[in-house]
Amino acid sequence: MRFIPLLILAILPSGLFADNWPQFRGPTGDGIATAENVPLDFGEESNIAWKTDLPGRGWSSPIFDGEAFWLTTAIEKFPTEEERIELFKKQGVEEKKFKQLQVASSIELTVLKVDPNSGEILLEKPLQSVPTPEAIHSLNSYASPTPVLSGDLVIAHFGSFGTYALDRKTEKVVWERKIKIDHSVGPGSSPFIADDLLILICDGTDQQFVIALQVSTGETVWRTDRPAMRAPKGDQKKAYCTPILIKDQAGRDQLICMGAQWLISYEPKTGKEFWRFDHGSGFSVVPRPVFSDKHQLVYISTGFGKPKLMAIRVDGSGDITKQDKVAWEDPKRIPAKPSPLLVGDELYLISDGGVGSCFDAATGTLHWNERIDGNYSASPLFADGKIYLGNQEGTVTVFAPEKTYREMAKNQIAGSIMASPAALDGALILRSDTALYRFGK
Repeated sequence: MRFIPLLILAILPSGLFADNWPQFRGPTGDGIATAENVPLDFGEESNIAWKTDLPGRGWSSPIFDGEAFWLTTAIEKFPTEEERIELFKKQGVEEKKFKQLQVASSIELTVLKVDPNSGEILLEKPLQSVPTPEAIHSLNSYASPTPVLSGDLVIAHFGSFGTYALDRKTEKVVWERKIKIDHSVGPGSSPFIADDLLILICDGTDQQFVIALQVSTGETVWRTDRPAMRAPKGDQKKAYCTPILIKDQAGRDQLICMGAQWLISYEPKTGKEFWRFDHGSGFSVVPRPVFSDKHQLVYISTGFGKPKLMAIRVDGSGDITKQDKVAWEDPKRIPAKPSPLLVGDELYLISDGGVGSCFDAATGTLHWNERIDGNYSASPLFADGKIYLGNQEGTVTVFAPEKTYREMAKNQIAGSIMASPAALDGALILRSDTALYRFGK
């Protein structure tokens, strides 16, 4: 294991690491950073503080507790081609799916702690060894959900493989849970904290529900099943979304949980349903919704199939599908994996195949479409007046949040970017398929 400090940062100004990045997509869960002096230009040999090679593989984003970065990884033992085919057969995988899936002989689910000054790996803690794990999609990993912070706890979630709460100071596991569902192509939903509850969306092929655990103990507080679905097959009932928490104009705290067919709002303390909206036949939903407090609209991508972008009013009750709650929608160039980004009154998206779009958030008026080459899974980041897009080819395009597309920079790293980036004062944090980078100070 190596780390490469390219700048000597022995003494850092106090307060440089005072900002936190506690969950997927940052403090507010929407890709908006308050960081200043985030670098515009960077690369493998320019404006880089350090680069650390990571053990194993994982698409989870790094989180930051003010003192260290935390991230998850799966250390895999890879089968031979003959063993791979045999594992697929034993798991009942159809031969036509062999090319789109991957499988490991065994995995070791691991949490990493990284020093923010040097990039040194301070802790590599195995949490569980899994022999012959289920096959996953070729674009997924066994460590895709992003960890979350709650007080002194770091909660590492690996879907049905297990959820683990670690004490940040003692680095010991406080509790663990295994909630079994059939992901079909591997885990994806990241954990979410609502006050003293850990919220997990569990939308598998076999069962679909949302569950709330007591953060301090891991005990179940409530569990609410999803509504019935039209889809005849379990593959069309699964989803991989991460919830958000909003407050509507009536003062209701709403836990917004996107899934296949249904967008649902729950009362976060009890799991009681406020409203539900039938968004169509979308499934395998990945993009995390974003919310405009100003417009009282939640923006969703309906997932695989034919993704649509929809702006839904959040003031309803019951089944709102036929209650004229769709403010606007657009069916073209919509992502199935990257989440939308709301900056001011404009909504920005990047499609999986590399078409960027900018919409008026209130009306849906299209301001621009632009080809931004590459294939995209990571969600965009807004930091220091700039929007950052990292693609699977390792290119990070930076453009201005304006009604006309204006590219500001294009940067290249050696690996593939599947994890969404983070920004701290003076720094951009990127995870590739092989390494963790700190650019800037």
